[in-house]
Amino acid sequence: MDDNVQSVEATAVDTPAPMQQTQSRNELKSFREKLTHGTVSKPEFEYELLTMFARNETSAPFAMPALCFIFYITSMFWASFTEATTWIAIVSISRVYMLDQCRRLLSIPRTEVNVKQWRRHFIRIELVNGFALAAFALIGMSIHGGGHHLTSPATFSSHVFIFATLMVVLAIRMTFASTLPALFLAGTVPMTVAVAGRLFSLGDPFYFALGSMAIGIHVFFVYLARGLHSTALAMVEYRAEKDGLISELEEATAISDEARRRAEAANKAKSRFLATMSHELRTPLNAIMGFSEVMERELLGPIGNDVYRDYAHNIYKSGDHLLSIINEILDLSRIEAGRYDLTEESIRLTDIAEDCQRLVKIKADSKALMIVEDFAPDVSPVRADPRAIRQICLNLLSNALKFTPKGGRITLIVGHTQDGGQFLTVADTGPGIPKNEIPRVLQAFGQGSLAHQTAEGGTGLGLSIVQNLIHLHGGTFDLQSELRKGTEVTVTIPPQRVLNPQSPSQLSGQDRHREPGSARQPRQPRMRSSSSSFSSEAPLRVAGDAR
Repeated sequence: MDDNVQSVEATAVDTPAPMQQTQSRNELKSFREKLTHGTVSKPEFEYELLTMFARNETSAPFAMPALCFIFYITSMFWASFTEATTWIAIVSISRVYMLDQCRRLLSIPRTEVNVKQWRRHFIRIELVNGFALAAFALIGMSIHGGGHHLTSPATFSSHVFIFATLMVVLAIRMTFASTLPALFLAGTVPMTVAVAGRLFSLGDPFYFALGSMAIGIHVFFVYLARGLHSTALAMVEYRAEKDGLISELEEATAISDEARRRAEAANKAKSRFLATMSHELRTPLNAIMGFSEVMERELLGPIGNDVYRDYAHNIYKSGDHLLSIINEILDLSRIEAGRYDLTEESIRLTDIAEDCQRLVKIKADSKALMIVEDFAPDVSPVRADPRAIRQICLNLLSNALKFTPKGGRITLIVGHTQDGGQFLTVADTGPGIPKNEIPRVLQAFGQGSLAHQTAEGGTGLGLSIVQNLIHLHGGTFDLQSELRKGTEVTVTIPPQRVLNPQSPSQLSGQDRHREPGSARQPRQPRMRSSSSSFSSEAPLRVAGDAR
């Protein structure tokens, strides 16, 4: 597993993510500098601006033709039919060609687009379109010059309409071509010059003022178009930055997924290895224990030497200890690999607790420890795996025996929870677990400082196995401890597993106390690692193998 972790770390280190981040920051910095100076030369941004213009044109293909048709109909009031028709034909051809080229640009893959060439191409087309629109200001001049007075209503209306037409064209072209200022100028300067020239040519102060206003408004629209151009550039910049962040996020997600996949594969390989090795080790170990027991009891004849008999006893004890460790590792590996199948049947927690108490009684007597049973009356049976529940109880009792000093007391409690479930509690009067060590002792192979100081044997798997087994039953695990007072561990069976559950009124009248007269608080379905207050009359609950 370490090799896999190292390979994942090496993969993460070798990935050029920092280099890409630095490159992206440099590109953005250079882009901001070019924005400050008003020029942009990076092809990727120029392409975006060019395609934005093309999309604007193709998104409203009938806007300008419809407007020009209105101009055409209106011009009939002061221009000849031939002039007006010629003008609308030229404008229509130029607009159709512009739309065709915009669609062509959008259909070409980005890698095949020569941005500078297309930009010049669009400027030429827009310039032709601008001259075509400018011709609108020149139609009908011969008629006005042939006898119409400047103050006549027809003359006045025609020139005001031409001026208004210029305003409309400026507004529309600014909206469509603001991403490319050169195109905006190419499409509007010819018409502004034509309109101003026609108004100036009339020689009237009013029309002179109107022509000057046309030039001033055009300058205003130029500055407004530059502002829209800066906004478009900022949008492209933010989009590029967003795409860069998304790319980095996807890369980090891919690395994380790969690391998780390798970690899961390594964990499964570890579990399979432990399960296989445990089975392979138990077979010869059972033979060693069997032969050593035969030698210790002299079943095949006297040994004749007490030292050899002691050696045989030591071999048996060491083998038994090794077998218990292998069994714990095997159980944990099966649980982690998801291959621990529960064989459920109807059992009583009190029966399991009594059996486990009898199994550890001899060891408790050797340390002068008192085991107190505090069972609630009429405990209903539960649907659970008897082997798993017995292992839970034995692990908790073994840990309590291991860390409780001579003359201490261990309390074994079975009772009902407030919601109708059942709980099993093992409490001791041992030294307790420091608050900062509780998370460590709850982990697999985790041991507290007390276990290292006293050199107590064990793998640190006891509490981890207890937690996993009770979680397989849908129950909860609860640990409370205080230094120099003791420790208490409680596992809870959910009410769904209780057979023939008793009503809350029956539960409220039952004795669920550690000591007669001391009330027990309702249990909460969560793990508690914080310290609580303890009294000398109420010892605490049991810790695990990893204190």
